[in-house]
Amino acid sequence: MRLTSSFVLLALYASTSTALLGFGTNVYNKWHETELDRWLSDHDIPHPTPADRKDLENLVKDNWDRHVSSPYADWDTQRLQDYLAQKGVELNAQTKDNKDWLVNTVKKNWYETEQATEGAYANVMNWIFDTWSDSQLKAFLDRHGIPNPTPRKRDTMLKAARENYQTVAQKVGETAAYPGNWLYESWSESDLKKWLDERGIPVPQPTTRDKLIASVRRNSRIASLKYQEAEANARAMAEDAKEKAVNAIFDSWSDSQLKEWADKNGIKVPQGSTRNELIALARRNKAYLTDDTISAYMSKAYASATNTVASSYNQATDAASAYTQAAFDKAIEAWSDTRLKEYLDSRGVPVPQNGKRDELLAKVRLHRHKLSTGYGAWTFDTWTYDNLKKYVESQGNKASKAATDTTNKTRDELIKEAKAAYAAAAASGGSTLESVKSAIAQTTDAAKASTFETWSDSDLKSYLDSYGINTYQGTTRNELIAAARRAQHLFLYGSAGPKESAFNKLKDVAGWVYNQVAGVAGFAGAKGRNAADAVAKEAKDAYEEGAKAYQQKKDEL
Repeated sequence: MRLTSSFVLLALYASTSTALLGFGTNVYNKWHETELDRWLSDHDIPHPTPADRKDLENLVKDNWDRHVSSPYADWDTQRLQDYLAQKGVELNAQTKDNKDWLVNTVKKNWYETEQATEGAYANVMNWIFDTWSDSQLKAFLDRHGIPNPTPRKRDTMLKAARENYQTVAQKVGETAAYPGNWLYESWSESDLKKWLDERGIPVPQPTTRDKLIASVRRNSRIASLKYQEAEANARAMAEDAKEKAVNAIFDSWSDSQLKEWADKNGIKVPQGSTRNELIALARRNKAYLTDDTISAYMSKAYASATNTVASSYNQATDAASAYTQAAFDKAIEAWSDTRLKEYLDSRGVPVPQNGKRDELLAKVRLHRHKLSTGYGAWTFDTWTYDNLKKYVESQGNKASKAATDTTNKTRDELIKEAKAAYAAAAASGGSTLESVKSAIAQTTDAAKASTFETWSDSDLKSYLDSYGINTYQGTTRNELIAAARRAQHLFLYGSAGPKESAFNKLKDVAGWVYNQVAGVAGFAGAKGRNAADAVAKEAKDAYEEGAKAYQQKKDEL
């Protein structure tokens, strides 16, 4: 069949347009083979090594949606409900358990569209630095010989890092589309773990530096999106707080102060103006407050939310971290000296055998973000009775003859003998110790999924007692198991729990923002401070109302 010239031209135009716009291709189609391999490894997707590029590309294609474009598709019902509740989506009896409806609704309320995700991965430098601290940005610039901008503010450092990203990658001979470990060379292992801890991302134990970087890299896009959402919320809250603060300041001023301020800023005050008219006049001209000494401080205090990359937002994040640190500090104060020593020992920190309790606590606080070194004597604490019994029987001759008889032994007695056997193996060293570590690793990994489920209530209470956690009559088994898991998580990761909701994060940011109100209004004297306190209380009440409504919504599900 003969094609007309018009049809040929149309087909050519369509083909050219498709190529120019990139339709029919995905961002990973342009990745280097090492980047394809890295992405698959980061997401624990089995793949042959070495492998044909096309095979790697197809594997990425098959797994891209569930890990990048729509990771929520694999979430369970509870997680889907929680996400929608945080987004303020109403659920009812008909929809709350409908998995397909929940997934589709999450998709509609996701941080970005699938097209936006593709675009983001085509320009990694635009967001990969979003969640870095100021000191990490500075270290990156210093390491790669990039002049620190003047003035050295967060936004200028971010700009410098982004603009030099491709150049640095080329300079070190690395790829930049899905960056390798080179990007995190200036981060310590503690920095990597802290980044994961602050975002409620569990750190696999034991781990390596490569695994830590892989986890940070894998979660960086979602972390960036959460940062942008929280920052937008913080900006809105700051604007609201600023508005209320300004009004509170005007309300607290006397008529003469209002007239003095108006005169100073060239605002004409009609003769015979009443107080309400003076306040209304001041509010209409509140923009002039930015030139006043009061607002000069205010502008600085609210830089976090009025500038998309302002350093003060990190002050809010730091404040949230401080709350977490305070919770950790409070928890470890109840730990026994033995537990404190095991925490240090598990991280390879020299333990002063005759050290005072205050010294032990100080060392534990100092090394909160230090990684566990692997498996050791402390690992036995969470083993089941049967696993302990089998281990002691297999290792009995390494500790004592009595260890071979496990009849009627309590769990605590078995733990004591298991630790003695491990100590004997550690003293022998070499292949003996490696064999014991291998056995411990296999048993621990196999038991992870059901840890605490098979324990008796008395064993659970004994375990909690070693962390100084009191249990009371009427405490249910599920509550005991949940408390044991929290205690275990605190010991392993240095944080109270594996999850941190965006709602709680925003609460901390909101608290920081509203705390600035009192400082701002302090320039207006005692009445101003009282007014600011009222504003802060109003904000706190509003938050608590929201938190209560949020919890009620969750309880109804």
